[in-house]
Formats: sequence, structure tokens, C-alpha cells
Amino acid sequence: MKDFIKKSYLRPWDIIIILVLVVSSFLPLVVSSMQNTDTITKQAVLKVDGKVIKTFELKEGAPAYTYKYEDPDGDYNLIEVDGDRIRIKEANCTDLACVRRGWISKSGETPIACLPHNLFITVEASDGNEDGSLIY
Repeated sequence: MKDFIKKSYLRPWDIIIILVLVVSSFLPLVVSSMQNTDTITKQAVLKVDGKVIKTFELKEGAPAYTYKYEDPDGDYNLIEVDGDRIRIKEANCTDLACVRRGWISKSGETPIACLPHNLFITVEASDGNEDGSLIY
């Protein structure tokens, strides 16, 4: 073993430095997981034709409920909110891609889109410091 270290370009301090660097690379993960996330609130925003129709508060442990959006043409989307996540449960569009999209719950996640009805649902987070202080 000593013969291998003598012929190697690595010195004993190099190994220690490499180990310190590897361990410290996980430091941002530890710090971000320790941050207090109680002040961050999430909401889902329902937009049709670019206009905000309704906002849904997403809070873990909140009871599940459904909301039916129906436009004057008779097109509808049945939206289900379950705690801190939201989805389109049922729709009368032709492709049903919005229903197959499933649940969303994180800010910045790809929104749910029902293109035949021009309906979009996005999740936005606020840090709670000011009204309208959204984190995307």
C-alpha cells in the first residue's frame, strides 16, 4: 500500500482536501432544508383567456373540494383541490390532456393547460412578507 502511495501523484493531504470538498458540496442542501417554510404560502391561479378567474389556496391538510368552471359556450372543467395540490378531474374537451396531466403542487412546475378551452392553472408561492410577493 505504501508503495502505491509513493508512486501515486496523490499526497495524504490531497485525499483529506477531496473528502472535505465532497462533504461540503452537500452544505447547500442541508441549509435549504433547514429554512423555515411556514411563512411561504402557495396558491393556484385559474386563468382563462389570460384573465384570472379564481385563486385556490393550497394548504397541506386542508379538506378536498371540487370547483366547476363553465363558460357561456357550455365548455366545462371540473377542478379538484386536495390539500396542497390541484388537478383537473374532468373536462369535456376533445383531447383530455389536462385530465391526464395529473396533480401539480409546486411553484414553477409546468402548469395544467386545457388548450381547447384556453384554460391554465399555475401554482405560485408567496414568501409572506408582502401582499403580492410571489416566488416563481
